[in-house]
Amino acid sequence: MRKIISFVILFFAVHSVALAQSTVTISGYAPSYVGKQIEINQIEDYLSLIESPIVSTTVQKDSTFKLTFACTEMQKVSLKAQQNKSFLYIQPSGNYELFIPEKDDYNPYNPNGNKIELTFLNLDSTDINYKILQFQRWQDEYIGEYYYLKNIKPVEFSKKIDAFKQLVSTYYQKDTSVFFKTYVKFTIAGLDNIQFAVQRNRYEKFDFYIKNEPVAYRNDAYMNYITTFYEKMMPRFSMEVNNRVYLGLLKSSPTLIMRALGNEFTLKNIRLREIIMVKCLAEEFYSSDLPQTNILTVLDSVANSPLFKSNGIIAKNLIARLTELVSGGKAPDFVLKNANNEQKTLNDYKKKYTYIHFFNPESAASLIELEPLFKLYEAYKEHVNFITIYPEKEYSKDVKETKLKLIVWDKFAVASNHRMLLNYKISQYPSYVLIDPYGYIVAAPALTPTPNGQYKTIEQVFFSIKKLNYKY
Repeated sequence: MRKIISFVILFFAVHSVALAQSTVTISGYAPSYVGKQIEINQIEDYLSLIESPIVSTTVQKDSTFKLTFACTEMQKVSLKAQQNKSFLYIQPSGNYELFIPEKDDYNPYNPNGNKIELTFLNLDSTDINYKILQFQRWQDEYIGEYYYLKNIKPVEFSKKIDAFKQLVSTYYQKDTSVFFKTYVKFTIAGLDNIQFAVQRNRYEKFDFYIKNEPVAYRNDAYMNYITTFYEKMMPRFSMEVNNRVYLGLLKSSPTLIMRALGNEFTLKNIRLREIIMVKCLAEEFYSSDLPQTNILTVLDSVANSPLFKSNGIIAKNLIARLTELVSGGKAPDFVLKNANNEQKTLNDYKKKYTYIHFFNPESAASLIELEPLFKLYEAYKEHVNFITIYPEKEYSKDVKETKLKLIVWDKFAVASNHRMLLNYKISQYPSYVLIDPYGYIVAAPALTPTPNGQYKTIEQVFFSIKKLNYKY
């Protein structure tokens, strides 16, 4: 019995130590964001660039903040402070102390958010951020010193680049971080793309950089190089490969397409081949050469039954990217709460067309379109749902009484970082989206209540809906 108890105690002790070692802590100071949210988001994949939240916190009155979360592998994450955004690398058991600025002094204010540069405090020299920043500074200084040779003495410039590659290889030879060495290798690989002379051809680059390298899904330098190297592959394939891919697509068969792509020299690696198949189909989605429905069917097959799990995530995310706000694509769902704390989702607005009005009650452009919108509502409210979304903030009594109160249909105040604004790509007010009774996008952006350059308004669409009596 004592042995069992000892084993249980030992198990939990080991488990606790392992958990502690895989925890990351990010803390610091953000005086420009007191009372605001700091978010850490994971980059799910580097093809769709879709991000998912990991953890968030509120900046305290003394401008401090602290975030603690689990981390099992080295990776790049995004940090969002209100609308502003930056990036950093994290590693298991990492401890980061940051200063988060309001914005770069040289960048004009952007209401949709600025890119900001984090300041690391007391950063350890063994940390991945320290090593990457040191390497980037070295590369920038070296390239900057000799870049003038690129056009006037291209051969000499190529020699300088090759010399730099050798210096880097020697300097980091004993580094034990696989992530960092991969980052350095594929950052250096990117230098080949700026050389005019004495540069490797495509197949030499594949053999030298890609062929024997495992797929590094979480490494941004590797994935950026792969994305560029395999960009717009369909026109590069031989006629035979193209025909076989097309026939496989007509049958909606990822297996047949994978077999066809196996004839391409740079796609012998099956894991990489599945990624590039997904990438190629996504790139061709908006062309008129290949059927969109078949592309989505193949991507859906990979998303649900991938050869490699990580490739399924990429396929799923690319489907979301391709169909968001595309006419005929599924409208992104949303969860909204009104002033009475009643919750509404997209499903609550089915059975009729839905006209979503993104509105800023303090914007002159928004106010101009408010009166014709009232008229449309009175004329078509039996056939169309009207929804108004506006920024959540404390408005003056005049705005509350003379603008917002007049909107008698469903209206919702949302925070500036609300997921709906991101999903519906709202960057300015007013904006409009029209959704059909089944939850699919009709138009995004949709026509407005006032005439556009061709003298068209949304009323022409509403009249057609009413005429055909699409009342579900």
